[in-house]
Amino acid sequence: MKGAIIQPSFLPWRGFFDIIRKSNIFVFLDDVQYDKNSWRNRNKIKTSRGTQWITVPVLTTGRFGQKINETEIRNDSGWRDKLLHTLYFNYRRAPFFDTYFPVLQDALTKDWALIADLDIHLTLEVMRLLGIETKTVRSSELKIETDDKNERIVHICRELGIQHYLSGPAAKKYMSGFPYENQGISIEFMRYDYPPYDQLHGTFEPQVSIIDLLFNKGGEAPSYIWNYPKAEKN
Repeated sequence: MKGAIIQPSFLPWRGFFDIIRKSNIFVFLDDVQYDKNSWRNRNKIKTSRGTQWITVPVLTTGRFGQKINETEIRNDSGWRDKLLHTLYFNYRRAPFFDTYFPVLQDALTKDWALIADLDIHLTLEVMRLLGIETKTVRSSELKIETDDKNERIVHICRELGIQHYLSGPAAKKYMSGFPYENQGISIEFMRYDYPPYDQLHGTFEPQVSIIDLLFNKGGEAPSYIWNYPKAEKN
C-alpha cells in the first residue's frame, strides 16, 4: 500500500498530482497549523510579465495557531471576480482555455467558507480531469493527536495501512534519521524531473499551477507528468 500526506494547496503544480497518482491513498493534511503566505491560498501563473501570484484572501489577524481546516476565506474582498479576470486575461488565447475555464469558473464561484474545502474540491476536480482515481482522505477525519511531524506520519500510515510512504524531497530534512524502517514503513522521495511544454508568453516557466499545463496541453497533460518522474529510495 503506497501513500502520501500533503497539506491542501490552491491549484498546485503538476508534481502534486504526480505524487497523488503514484499513491493508493492520499491524505490531505488539513489539521495542522495554517502557515501564512504559503501554497495554502495562492499559486503562480504565467503572464506576459513573468510569473504572477493568484490569491484567495483568508482571515489571519488575531488567529495565530489556527489550523488549515479552520482558516476562513475573506469573502468580502471580491476575490472571485479578480481571480477569474486574471485567468481570463492571461490564458484566453491558450489552446484549451475554453475547455477548462468553465470548470474553474464553476468551482470558484461556489459559496466557500474555508480555504481547505476550496483547495480540496479544486484538487479533486483536477484529479478527475487528469483521470486520477486515487482514494483520498482528510487527516482531520483520523483524529491523530501529536504535533511531531514524524510521529504523525507513522500514526497516519498505521491507521490507513500504508507500508510505502511517498514524500517530496523537501521533507528529507526533518525525516532524516527517524527509524521508519523499524515501524515497517519504507520511504521513497520523489524527484520532480519533468519535461517542458509549449506555454504562452515566452520562456518556459516550470513552477506554475497545474492550470497552466491544462490550458496549454489539454488531454495531453498527463504525458508531461507521468512519464518523467524519477524516485529516490531512502
